[in-house]
Amino acid sequence: MFVDRVEIFVKGGDGGRGCCSFRREKYVPKGGPDGGDGGDGGSVILRATAGADNLAPLVNRRHWRAGSGERGGTANCTGRNGADLIVAVPPGTIVYDRERGHVLRDLARAGEEVVVGKGGRGGRGNKSFASPTNRTPREFQPGVPGEERWLILELKVIADAGLVGLPNAGKSTLLSRLSQAHPEISDYPFTTKHPNLGIVQVGPERTLVLADLPGLIEGAHSGVGLGHEFLRHVERTRVLVHLVEPLPTDGGDPLANYRTVRRELELYRAALAAKPEVVAVSKSELTGADEVRARLERELGREVLGISAVTGQGLAQLVARIAASLRELPPE
Repeated sequence: MFVDRVEIFVKGGDGGRGCCSFRREKYVPKGGPDGGDGGDGGSVILRATAGADNLAPLVNRRHWRAGSGERGGTANCTGRNGADLIVAVPPGTIVYDRERGHVLRDLARAGEEVVVGKGGRGGRGNKSFASPTNRTPREFQPGVPGEERWLILELKVIADAGLVGLPNAGKSTLLSRLSQAHPEISDYPFTTKHPNLGIVQVGPERTLVLADLPGLIEGAHSGVGLGHEFLRHVERTRVLVHLVEPLPTDGGDPLANYRTVRRELELYRAALAAKPEVVAVSKSELTGADEVRARLERELGREVLGISAVTGQGLAQLVARIAASLRELPPE
């Protein structure tokens, strides 16, 4: 199950209560306050963890609470601090405060973390209130409650290149041919309902991450079809690989289909349309695919590749073109 959006409640641990106690020992002529401070509560921490690829592990647990601090003890003993609770999330997770609506942190890289529920401070024991004028204080503090809030976690898949195009353009088949990924492949629209990632070997010591993204239809920028579920993940890719089906099953025009996808990207966010793009005509083993590729090349005024995931035609050239586009980009 792939999940890219969840709501969770987090609460930092409460601080432990301070102790009110007085020293009483045999043969000790002078006693005095000896109540220790309470321990601090633990914090809830979200940490981007390499290897995590979606938010599914968080679906069945909506409440996350860190450990509370223990109360202070006699003989100036400080209570034990509560344990922090670390919640692993995939790199690319954006953390929103649900009530205020602002972004707390964008955990774009593995190892980044954010404290979302700070633990409360432990209360002071009566020893802390002793002074020359108040030698027998009976004051002590309760612990401070831990911070609590509702969060929205939203995942945007991070990939070097993303496969875009209308449904049934051959994106999943291409990913399965270039990598070890096994996306669902069928001959009906919207087979891909969530992003699939694959590692593509570029050279002896170099790889790139390729994402098969859900199909796009007209009106997606306003939520039609998979709409924002698709476009949200496109934002994180560095290069777009636009696949155009040469003979659409619905009888549509390949050039018009290409422009439909480009228009949806522009309407959703202009920055998406500005990303480097590699255009390729898929299913080049079909009769007439070469003519479609030549027509697109003339109309667009730039190189259009012809590829076939069935025969392997043009796949090496496609990978080389993606790698070249990535090298032309500035370092992240």
